[in-house]
Formats: sequence, C-alpha cells, structure tokens
Amino acid sequence: MTSDLREQKTDSVLSRTLDNETIAAWIFLSPALILLGVFVLFPIAYLGYLSFTTGSFTRAGVHWVGLRNYWRLLVNPDFWQVLGNTAYFTIATVIPSLVIPLGLAVLLDRSFALRGFLRAAYFIPSITSLVAVGLGWRWLFQTDGVVNDWLGAIGIAPIAWLQDPTWAMPVLILLSVWKQIGFNLVVFLAGLQTIPMSRYEAAELDGAGAWQKFRYVTVPGLRPTLVFAAVTTAIFTLRSFEQVYVITGGGPFNSTNLLVYYVYEQAFAQFDFGYAAAAATVLLAATLILVYWQLRSSEES
Repeated sequence: MTSDLREQKTDSVLSRTLDNETIAAWIFLSPALILLGVFVLFPIAYLGYLSFTTGSFTRAGVHWVGLRNYWRLLVNPDFWQVLGNTAYFTIATVIPSLVIPLGLAVLLDRSFALRGFLRAAYFIPSITSLVAVGLGWRWLFQTDGVVNDWLGAIGIAPIAWLQDPTWAMPVLILLSVWKQIGFNLVVFLAGLQTIPMSRYEAAELDGAGAWQKFRYVTVPGLRPTLVFAAVTTAIFTLRSFEQVYVITGGGPFNSTNLLVYYVYEQAFAQFDFGYAAAAATVLLAATLILVYWQLRSSEES
C-alpha cells in the first residue's frame, strides 16, 4: 500500500512538472508564434483568398470570382512566356552556381598563402547590394559600355546586350551566378569539413587518384550540402526581382520578364491584384515544392 501511494505521488509530481514545463514552453514560444502568424501565415492565407477575387485591396472593392484568375493564367500566352523565362533563368543559374563554387571549394580547402584573401574575395559579391550591382552591370553592358570596348579591342563588333532578346537573359544569368558563387562557396567549404579524412586515406590505399576521390568520396559526402545549396539557389533565382527591375525592366519584348517581376507589374502597374495574387500563388507553390524536396532528401540522407 505504501509503495502504491509513493508511485501515485511521484506520478502526480511528474504530471504537475510536465504541465508547468508545457505552459512555460508555450509562453516562451508565443512571441515567435505570434510574429509567424501575423507576418507569414496570415499574408499567405490572404494571398490565397485574394487570388479568388478581383478588385482592390479594400474589402468594399473586392469581388469573388472563383477560379477565373487561374483560368486567365492558363490562357494567357504572356504568363506562359514568363513561366518559361523563369524556368530557363532558374536552371541556367542553379547549375553553374553549384558547379563553379564546388570546384573552388575543393581548391580553397587546401592550405596555401592566399587562401584567406581568395575566400573573402569570392564571398564579397554575395553581400553587396543587388541594386547597386545591377546599376554597375547595366553600365558595363551598354552598347557603348566597357564590355563592348573590350570586344572592340580584339576586333569584335559591338553587341546590343540589353536590347537584343538573345543576349539580355544571359546578362542577367551571369549577374545572378556571380552573386551566388560566394554564398555557395562558404556552404561547400563547411560541408567539406564534415567529411572524415579516413575516407580519403582509405581511397588512397585503394589507389584512387584525385578524380576518383572527388567522385566517390567528396561528392557523396557532400550530398546533403548539395541539396541544400541547390534548393536555396533555386529559391534565390525564383524570387529574382532587383536585377530585372534595374537592368532590363522585363524587356526586350518580354524576354527577361520573370515571375516576381510579372507579379509586380500586374499588381502595381495594372492594379489587377487578384490576377497578380494567382500568379504569386503559383510562385509560392513552386517554392514549397522545392522546400519539400529538400526536407525529403535530408531525411533520406
């Protein structure tokens, strides 16, 4: 009987302790949860609601139209062109933004005199203002800009970089890759530190060369890091706005118009908020798919 009473008392104390800890946890989490709800969850929910309406932001000017805005997206050739531009821009930016910093990380992981300086030099573009960089980029690639001066020095005729649909998008891609290399370089350098040296030593004992060690030790060891870098770079490119706004304005002939800039144009130039919200919902869905893929890949790793 005495032991049963002691167990009951112990269970009661543990229950009260857990209840107190739970209450304390909710108290400490409440500021973050409130901010999350106000600045993330509510805007997402309102965006979804707005995509089924037409009119202004004021409640009196909003009219429910159901799926009409999404149907307009489906039948609008401009939207499909923008979607194609965004897909091309994303793929063409993500691949070199992974390959180049991965190679640089392998080289800069070794010990040599200028390693610290080179690491800092490659990282600086990732912390510079994209608007300021975009203005400089536009100056470089003007028809009478520095790049054409360099080409003229070797006998190549000037190219209308920003007025030609063939060349305008590659200019934006080049800027985005240059901007992203530094961040991914730091990510890959951190990932390389997690690979045990014993794996490289075992590979050397098996007679593996530099390429074999990179292919069979470095790349598999960096798999979670590669997934993270790929997803963050893809999200960075999907939300690209500043470089389009500053350099090309979506032109020429809509060839550099990306999804975020398209949403901006429809909302704040055409004042078609419901249609813009539907396009933004498509962008949100693409971003959530990327995040879900990263989480699944991390679990499998």
